[in-house]
Amino acid sequence: ADLDAEGRYVLFNAVANQLRFPNSHTHYFSRVMLSLFAEAPKEIVQEQITRVLLERLIANRPHPWGLLITFIELIKNRTYNFWEHSFVHCAPEIERLFESVSRSCSTHQQRTADEVPAV
Repeated sequence: ADLDAEGRYVLFNAVANQLRFPNSHTHYFSRVMLSLFAEAPKEIVQEQITRVLLERLIANRPHPWGLLITFIELIKNRTYNFWEHSFVHCAPEIERLFESVSRSCSTHQQRTADEVPAV
């Protein structure tokens, strides 16, 4: 059954709660979140997924490893065409926020690449 906006938000938060440390459980839920984004029938669903991830990334650090990896994959992998979506460019301050978080995540990924094994 289709979920309304509130139901989707609760579902995406439940999935995001599973994006923790490097293990098969986190890998599975990261793939679930990315698949939901890729297969979303409407852009509003992709916007909601992005909102859930972003809300957690703009909170105080430290960020869970799985959250960082999922967001980095979303913005860097051309499969998801993240930077082509209208919600990324809806306002200059939103676009700057995405770019800032993107730079911050990329910097964090480079620092931890040698410390944490890939899933």
